[in-house]
Amino acid sequence: MLRIYDDWQQARQTVLRRRDMMALDEVPESVRAGIQRVFGQKLAPQEAVARILADVRQRGDEALRDWTARLDGLADGDCEVPAEALAAAYDSLPSDLAAALDLAAGRIRAFHARQPVPSWTTTDLGGTLGQRVTPLQRVGVYVPGGTAPLPSSLLMAVIPARVAGVDEVFVCTPPRREAGPEPCPEPCPEPRPEHSRRESRRDGRVPDVTLAAAHVAGVDRLFRLGGAQAIAALAYGTATVPRVDKIVGAGGLFTTLAKRQVYGQVGLDGLYGPTETVVVADDSANPAWVAADLLAQAEHDVLATAILLTPSRSLAEAVQAEVARQLNPPSPRRGGAGGGVILSRADVIATSLAGQGGVVLTPDLETAVRLADEFAPEHLCLSVREPAVWAERIRNAGGLFLGEHSFEVLGDYVAGPSHVMPTGGTARFNSPVNVLDFVRITSIIALDTETAARISPAATRIARAESLTAHAAAAEQRGGTHL
Repeated sequence: MLRIYDDWQQARQTVLRRRDMMALDEVPESVRAGIQRVFGQKLAPQEAVARILADVRQRGDEALRDWTARLDGLADGDCEVPAEALAAAYDSLPSDLAAALDLAAGRIRAFHARQPVPSWTTTDLGGTLGQRVTPLQRVGVYVPGGTAPLPSSLLMAVIPARVAGVDEVFVCTPPRREAGPEPCPEPCPEPRPEHSRRESRRDGRVPDVTLAAAHVAGVDRLFRLGGAQAIAALAYGTATVPRVDKIVGAGGLFTTLAKRQVYGQVGLDGLYGPTETVVVADDSANPAWVAADLLAQAEHDVLATAILLTPSRSLAEAVQAEVARQLNPPSPRRGGAGGGVILSRADVIATSLAGQGGVVLTPDLETAVRLADEFAPEHLCLSVREPAVWAERIRNAGGLFLGEHSFEVLGDYVAGPSHVMPTGGTARFNSPVNVLDFVRITSIIALDTETAARISPAATRIARAESLTAHAAAAEQRGGTHL
């Protein structure tokens, strides 16, 4: 049952209270047991990740093979997928799926083509000043997918890099996991309760739909690597996996810890936690649609957040009822009227809604919008009258979805903007993945003699105020001025 919070102040301290997405004291015992099984001793997750990073940095491909065998159960040492396999996978897809990937790619490409910041110069300040925009040379994209293929995540990260003009784009994605008799041999990179009893094995393949997406997006090389060892390979380079300038993409706990530990040695787009959606709705909203959007968000992960903020009690109760109905649709066998969609991840959804979901009643719509902005969600959906007017009051959100026909699922797949968006409240200072993530700006300074002489005295005076006499002397020599 989706809980309704009558006291929005209480909700602010509970369901709307931010938790540290990297809080390692909340790691499930199953993950700790997996670490002990792999390493033969008790280690904190960050210690386990540090060992993997150091080993890959020192031993390169040999370490990659060892960790892939130990964590993924794969004896095949060739981690790179042949380039021809990408096109072959695309050709093997059902025509409607291939068309859907093409449509998504086209919209993502068209949206990001409008983003580039141009190089420019000006002579207005004397001499020539300007900026030069240069694409990064190599980018590594991490695409999660050990339990389910995520071709959309590949498209959403690779295509902006291609639009930016990056020379080479590499992808690392874990091999597929299938149900099987062998227990998962790894310290699970995603600390989720439903993993504690999971039995699984890797079949060593990357799903065809992911390979096809790589073909559509224009990936240069794709590697069957996951977790910390993938981040290490991209950050440090090996004989097989080239070192990159920047790593982008979300992943589980081990991937995120690895990204944090290589900070400063390679560029990063950000650190991502569980996905989240906040819906702000008034009494004009369709409760069935609002419920469907909350269920879709909760489907991602048992740690996903799906919250409705509304001043309407009637809507809150209707959405609560719709969530229950859609999560457990009536069937003839149950004596119901028929034919609702059976949700394949209903257990994940139920756990997510029980842990991080809820409906918060607010005294008015203005309070709902203020709470949403304070929460700074990854996705903020405005299912209200005049959504564009209310959107003007929002400062903090990864993505704004205006109106009930701009539902978040379209943003996940085909709207156009990248769905790799800041989570955990980092929308206060971070942006979705975009073209600017894949370029660097170099400032150009070409002053003439007259301008240098005119502004040198000010530089000299500031340098002396900072007690940097060598700076002052350098300015005096060029400017011919002694202060």
